[in-house]
Amino acid sequence: MYGPRVRECSRLSRRAVLGLTAAALPLSTVTDAAAATTAVGGERLARTGVQVRGASGLPRKLTARAWLVADCASGEVLASFDAHRRLAPASTLKMLFADTVLKKFDRARRYKVTDADLADVPAGSSLVGIKPGITYTVEQLWQGVFLRSGNDAVHVLSRMNGGLAKTVAEMQARAKDLQALDTHVVSPDGYDHKGQLSSAYDLTLFARHGLKDADFRGYCGTRTADFPAGGKKTFQIQNTDRLLTGAWGLKTYDGLIGVKNGYTSHAGNTFTGAATRGGRTLLVTVMHPDSGGNAVYEETAALLDWGFGHGRSARPVGTLVTPLSEGGASASPQAGRQTVRAAAGAPGVVTAGGGSTGPVALTAGAGALALLGAGAWALRRRRTRTATPEGEQPEPTAGERD
Repeated sequence: MYGPRVRECSRLSRRAVLGLTAAALPLSTVTDAAAATTAVGGERLARTGVQVRGASGLPRKLTARAWLVADCASGEVLASFDAHRRLAPASTLKMLFADTVLKKFDRARRYKVTDADLADVPAGSSLVGIKPGITYTVEQLWQGVFLRSGNDAVHVLSRMNGGLAKTVAEMQARAKDLQALDTHVVSPDGYDHKGQLSSAYDLTLFARHGLKDADFRGYCGTRTADFPAGGKKTFQIQNTDRLLTGAWGLKTYDGLIGVKNGYTSHAGNTFTGAATRGGRTLLVTVMHPDSGGNAVYEETAALLDWGFGHGRSARPVGTLVTPLSEGGASASPQAGRQTVRAAAGAPGVVTAGGGSTGPVALTAGAGALALLGAGAWALRRRRTRTATPEGEQPEPTAGERD
């Protein structure tokens, strides 16, 4: 269900704000066979293909281009597929926005929205229905962010925070502190912009960090709320997380506590979900499944089921690192190594010992011929991406826009 539309902003003003911000925060040129492959969380997470140890029974019908299952308390990664693959995040990036801005304003603070607050909301965005001239509490604005994925609410909070450019810079700094090195922020709302990227690993970091905060946890687990419509009138908004509400023919997932879903025409569907059973909380991130609609939720539910079942015997293949501000050891991109794909997007084959035959890690001084081949492949891949943005998929018949 789409909210009321907002007029398209001036191209000049939007490019000036977001373009200058992106220029101030340059993204290193990275391909799937990059010379410096991110290895945050452990060397196995830098490999392509399925990574799992000591457990079987992974769901057979997983079409996502990247996914990850982790224990929320310990941070142990139980299984993954292309954990550090950089992909468009859609509105799951709003988790980083909340990690950055949520604690800055008292939830009871009141703010009267102006036309200027909404001037840069992208046309076609998902909206909660904020109107100029109406006064909202900060709590209501965050309900708009979490429940309806409202880009209008994100932009109002960003203006309160000093503007889009300042908010983007702070989000990038927060990502660095969380050691989410796959993430490059161009816009705080997650809307499609060239170079706006994240990974299944980074999105899981954002969710884990956010769930430590009671307000974050409360917002992402709220199913419905009454939202101001002007005067004393309100209208009800419902969370777009289908595993939480049971919408669009899905059953609610037992024990689900959040976290955030997303969809854009470039990113397709993305979702990070968290659920608790038997005193254990698991995190699952799924990015870019083949089909739209319910697939991202169905694959998330299947991976959660695996984690609570077969995954109990899994030995970790990596870890969700601790933020630098909380004493975490610095984890920089792994220099002098490459991850080589046998075929673009092809999943690795899980062996009896839990390894994957897909990825091959090469040191700087070994495998010269393979490295030359990877370099040529990367060049071809880069040229291809110039014409067709990675992650471009047809829009599903039903889904949210971010």
